[in-house]
Amino acid sequence: MRFEHETLPQRVHFAAGEARAAIRSEVARLAGSRVMVIAAPAEADLAKSVAADVPVVVHHDDVVMHVPVETAQRARRAADDHGVDVLLCVGGGSTTGLAKAVALTTGLPIVAVPTTYAGSEATGVWGLTQDGAKTTGVDPRVLPRAIIYDAALTLSLPVPLSVASGLNALAHCVDSMWAPHTDPLDQALALEGIRALAAGLPDVVADPAGLAGRERLLYGAYLSALAFSSAGSGLHHKICHVLGGRYDVPHAQTHAVVLPYVLAFNSPAVPDVEHRIADAFAADSALDGLQRLRRAVDAPTALRDHGLPEYAVEDAVPAILEAAPADNPRPVTGAAVRRLLRAAWEGSDPAVTGK
Repeated sequence: MRFEHETLPQRVHFAAGEARAAIRSEVARLAGSRVMVIAAPAEADLAKSVAADVPVVVHHDDVVMHVPVETAQRARRAADDHGVDVLLCVGGGSTTGLAKAVALTTGLPIVAVPTTYAGSEATGVWGLTQDGAKTTGVDPRVLPRAIIYDAALTLSLPVPLSVASGLNALAHCVDSMWAPHTDPLDQALALEGIRALAAGLPDVVADPAGLAGRERLLYGAYLSALAFSSAGSGLHHKICHVLGGRYDVPHAQTHAVVLPYVLAFNSPAVPDVEHRIADAFAADSALDGLQRLRRAVDAPTALRDHGLPEYAVEDAVPAILEAAPADNPRPVTGAAVRRLLRAAWEGSDPAVTGK
């Protein structure tokens, strides 16, 4: 066994009902006196409530999915105009992504308060979209200094979106098992993340107002992001970044749909990894375990249901081939990508992509 693994410097608060106190503590730790709160309109009231004890100079709600460059520029100007010294983001992946875009050019510290299971808060990965192309990178400036996980803040997240977001986190875990820089620690985190998410998703569906299932999802999302941050983007994420950037399809639902098709495609080439994923699902095979979970939670099943045009099945192929990792467990060919996209667009049996 031989590998190098970098652990990211970050504080994590995990406690239901304690977001407001934790935010106060972290802003004080950063000596923040001019806080910019970033939250989409749907989370504006929540953000004002949890930020009530810190010196806020501006509330910024211009949040757009996939973080268009123009949106990032407006947020950077707002931070500069108000002399901001701390960024506080409250919301999902798009909100965290916008805070990262500001930090990327300003170096301002971020305190992240996630209300979904996107996992962006635990990585140094940033993403910006321009002219139909999504560009991603890694920079230590965008890693939030602190994360505040409060399951009570996720109670208003509707069950269908909770399911899609949780499966997005699960995709981080699965991709991390064979991503370009994966190591044994990444895989251990990913497998524990799979177990937590596979337990938490049915709990949230059965009891949307309960905290136990939502805490499991936050825990699993954090583990998934730690694994993904180190392991890097595998084929699954490269496909979803192309689809999101070019066709503006919803992030979580796209990941939720594409996941079983990439799992079916890659897993036959790495049977040892496939067996470990299957064990994490307590199933006979990795794909069986994932599909059993997806049926139990009524997961999204077809990209056409979420706005992907049919012409994308062909149109996206060159960009995906260009982005695909060179060391993917199986060779990524044009024919394979077309077959995978067609099946995911239609919502047909994922097993066809493994043949």
